[in-house]
Amino acid sequence: MRMGLAANALHHDQDDAALFRWLRASERGVRELNISLHAVGRTYAAIARVGLLADYPGLVRYPYGHEGGLMKLVAEVVGMPESGRTLDGAIYLINPVDPSSTFPEAVALKRQCVIHQKPFISTVASARDWVEVERIHAGLAPDAGADDLFALESQTLALIAHDAMKPQMMAYASDHFDVLSRFARRVATGTTGQQLNELAWSRGWPQDRNWVERFQSGPMGGDAQIADLVLERRCQRAVFFEDPHVARQHEADIQLLERAVTTVTDETVCMTSPRVATRWASAVKQRATYNA
Repeated sequence: MRMGLAANALHHDQDDAALFRWLRASERGVRELNISLHAVGRTYAAIARVGLLADYPGLVRYPYGHEGGLMKLVAEVVGMPESGRTLDGAIYLINPVDPSSTFPEAVALKRQCVIHQKPFISTVASARDWVEVERIHAGLAPDAGADDLFALESQTLALIAHDAMKPQMMAYASDHFDVLSRFARRVATGTTGQQLNELAWSRGWPQDRNWVERFQSGPMGGDAQIADLVLERRCQRAVFFEDPHVARQHEADIQLLERAVTTVTDETVCMTSPRVATRWASAVKQRATYNA
């Protein structure tokens, strides 16, 4: 498994920065799974400076960002078959107020991950979660250090899908209804929320109870309302099926929600494609069976 790795300066300029909090929590899993981390220059240098992943052959240095390192990650997410250089996803720990997070290569990295349904991991919580999901799929025993991520009964889940992705969201909710029903609370933007409630009622959910709490539609500010929940640490996981091909009039609202998630990097997991979200739901079921 090969993953691109980058972190904005805020997330690696101190010894307790986000990049190192993630690695200290997940280094054992990275080594167990033999994950190759293809790290752009400053990120690679920071890991070496603090002594994490010492002597680990899977840590690979890429050029600095100004030398094209992040651009190379984008190309390899798409895939470079003639040279065998293909990444399985990207971990990019974002500081939402760092201008580099809006550079074309940063935006393209996420977009290509979404298009190719590969993990785009932008928070510490998401990175911890992803490693544990891959550990479970590899048949390893659950890591007790990740139990907080899987305590669904105490968490709030946001379910968001743009118009072209609503059918995929309904299929996903139908396929994994039991897992999603474990959350203490579910929220969604307007139309998606109505469709999800109708699905739940058809599955036997009590007709006098909403399965999800509906906020405004996206264009009317629903993304901003959910962003506020995230910032208040009242939403721990977002399943966000985004259509990367269509320009949206409320793009700023979408970016607001994404920035809120990265602002509380240790608190919120965000999954951006049906394939990634399905793999997570499968791991939840396997992990529950193991613990039972």
